[in-house]
Amino acid sequence: MSFVDVLALYSIFAIWGLLFINIVLSIGGFIYIMRMNRTDGHIAISEYPMVTIMVPAHNESIVIKKTMNALLKLDYPKDKYEIIVINDNSTDDSANVLKDIQYNNPIAKIIIINTDHVVGGKGKSNALNIALSVASGTVIAIYDADNTPEQQALKILVENLMSDDKLGAVIGKFRTRNKYASLLTRFVNIETLAYQCMSQAGRFFFFKLCTIPGTNYVIRRELIDRMGGWDVNALAEDTEISFRLYRMGYYIKFIPHAVTWEQEPQMLKQWFKQRTRWVKGNLYVLKSNFKYAFDPAAGRMRLDVIYYALVYLLMFTSLVFSDLIFILGVLGFCYVTLGGFSSLLWEMAILLFVLNVTITLSVEKNEFNLSNVVLTFFMLFTYSKLWVLVVINGVVQGIQDFVYHKEVIWDKTERFEEGSGKRGDGR
Repeated sequence: MSFVDVLALYSIFAIWGLLFINIVLSIGGFIYIMRMNRTDGHIAISEYPMVTIMVPAHNESIVIKKTMNALLKLDYPKDKYEIIVINDNSTDDSANVLKDIQYNNPIAKIIIINTDHVVGGKGKSNALNIALSVASGTVIAIYDADNTPEQQALKILVENLMSDDKLGAVIGKFRTRNKYASLLTRFVNIETLAYQCMSQAGRFFFFKLCTIPGTNYVIRRELIDRMGGWDVNALAEDTEISFRLYRMGYYIKFIPHAVTWEQEPQMLKQWFKQRTRWVKGNLYVLKSNFKYAFDPAAGRMRLDVIYYALVYLLMFTSLVFSDLIFILGVLGFCYVTLGGFSSLLWEMAILLFVLNVTITLSVEKNEFNLSNVVLTFFMLFTYSKLWVLVVINGVVQGIQDFVYHKEVIWDKTERFEEGSGKRGDGR
């Protein structure tokens, strides 16, 4: 057996192993969501706590009005929640837009914090810490500036949080608001459903593990205070705070009834920049927490550390090797002697990938159709391949940031006026 055959076998079995894990998680997620669909997500509580909704915003004038309108319409006791918008070192018209919203809603408790480049401009974590210093809620809710939560979202999240003292946070589901804007957003919509929502549901079903997303979640204020706030060095502040909650002995619940709709990147350049930031943030968290994978005292948290390690180490290397073998084989520089056995395993892996995504689409209204199944097959050979490039770029940038001691700053996703194609300020 040649060295090329060894690499081919490694790639095949690594990918098959990860596909098996995702299939199992999807089955668990399917069962969990089907059970949850028998309810409306609400849990009766004796009293609703004061909630502070934080909206970190940097150059968000394109989308912030729609977000604020959705937050003001939430079905939560009006005297029991406040909205703090951190307009963080923006150079667009966000300050004036927010001022008008505040003026036109005098009854609502809206706090606008406008920062400059001295205090602000240092990223989402820093903005959240600024808001925390003036927040009055015992529960903190986070929504990104491009989010339009459904009316019941906050109420469902808070009710579930208050129903169990061991819950540190409760997360909801997010959907793609502009999924028909481009082929890219249709891919993102499928990816979000299959590898974020369904994966969260499966991990919670089997292991009572979830990872906080950057938006549409609630967390106990006392726990954030005990942590000392958000880590300003973490680009993936949501994943980082999830692991700290685990270490404190709390767990995180996924509740699919609490839905928010968000704007996804419509152009490849913006998508690539966003996903590179995610990779850098997740690798920072993995590096900081990898030691817990071997610590029995870490409990179930070890499973999440191992899961992240498998994705960023095993999946990445197997995809790189398989793509290199394919390209070099086409060029005639190498040859896999496994023959039909290898081809059969690859073909079955493709079918498993499509099956895995199809399970997810089957539980979502208006998503289970022939068009999306065809797109799933197509995205495997196009969209999914870009992930390797994103990881490489994220690793290179992470090394550069470390060597040159680059300060964390806002690196936000460019916004679009939906339906017009007009782009927002992406600085």
